[in-house]
Amino acid sequence: MIRELIVVEGKNDAHAVRRALGSVDIIWTEGYGLSEDKLRLIAEAAKRQGVIVFTDPDFVGGQIRERIRQSVPSAKHVYLSQEAARKKGDIGVENATPAEIQRAFAQIRQESLPPVRFTADILIETGLTGLPDSQAKRQAIGRALGIGECNAKQFLKRLNQFGVSPGEFWQAVRGTEG
Repeated sequence: MIRELIVVEGKNDAHAVRRALGSVDIIWTEGYGLSEDKLRLIAEAAKRQGVIVFTDPDFVGGQIRERIRQSVPSAKHVYLSQEAARKKGDIGVENATPAEIQRAFAQIRQESLPPVRFTADILIETGLTGLPDSQAKRQAIGRALGIGECNAKQFLKRLNQFGVSPGEFWQAVRGTEG
């Protein structure tokens, strides 16, 4: 049972999450219009019960997530793949099936202190940057690790900020190899 406050972008996202997870505590940001008052409310909830951020896997969702992360560094994060969130050209949490949402919530991540230190060398060594198929490899490994889909620079940042262990990383690499 999830006890934390789940932060989503809109009312339809909230309905999709409740269909997947049942009776959970949810607040929506009303998209990019996340107000300072609502940020304060989220920060207060983080102290009381914890917060999980679950935004759309698109540019605006990333910006909302970053604003919350800056104000609430203790927030946990859940990522949904773009593929799971896509329906008729639209990308959003509300488009995901309950099974996809449940799968995403099985991989809740929180920033670690101190972070593990992966370097760009590991991305080069594993072909996660610099090759024609690097993006597809990063996406598969990002889904396996529950850190989302992103460019190489952001991928490296997420590996470190969410405390992915070397063992987890290598297991995901081996699990996604052809």
